[in-house]
Amino acid sequence: MCGRYASTSSRRDLLSTFEATEAVGEELPPSYNVAPTQQVNVVLERAPRDEPDADPVRQVNSTVKWGLVPSWAKDPKIGSRMINARSETITAKPAFKAAAARRRCIIPADGYYEWLKGEDGKKIPYFLHADGVIAMAGLYELWPNPELPEDDPGRWLWTCTVLTRPATDAAGQIHDRSPVILPDTFVGPWLDPTLTDRDDVDALLNSIPEPHLEPYEVSTAVNSPRNNNPELLRPVQ
Repeated sequence: MCGRYASTSSRRDLLSTFEATEAVGEELPPSYNVAPTQQVNVVLERAPRDEPDADPVRQVNSTVKWGLVPSWAKDPKIGSRMINARSETITAKPAFKAAAARRRCIIPADGYYEWLKGEDGKKIPYFLHADGVIAMAGLYELWPNPELPEDDPGRWLWTCTVLTRPATDAAGQIHDRSPVILPDTFVGPWLDPTLTDRDDVDALLNSIPEPHLEPYEVSTAVNSPRNNNPELLRPVQ
């Protein structure tokens, strides 16, 4: 699964890395301990809202909260239970199938944290990473707040979820699932808004190769989302 991660790249670096041409929202500061329900950076492609027939634009959007809220949800608090989505079932599950067909995104990260149960029963945190920024596959949604008028710019709540898959490499030694990580050649196809057939989405997901991540033990300070500093990424000796 993915319940905490680090994301320290600047907006300029994210625009360059993902070849995006637009930035939405105020730039977020580096975070060494991103937690559910916080605002996060998301990369997506969509046509401008006031020009729905225009060509899609790839953007870095920093107004998105982690924890997907389906458009039909009655209470946005449901998002806290939807920080992850199993990639095997997103095209069938009611909460995810609409977004799987039309609202796919990338959540960029330096790496993510996972906890291994030690011999004494205590959970030991590890940081799993690769060289450079990793592109975690995700979905995003827009939830309309029924208490606000339709022309209110704050009416739409943007949320996202991280897709997971069975883990078999080093990640699998720590937890049986890991984020779906997109190689560079899969970024374009995953973000392509013209890919709307759910069978084709499943086929794309099934063709993504296993990631090769390197884990190392980190301080238990990461257990609290109140702790957020570079020391969290330092390996435990």
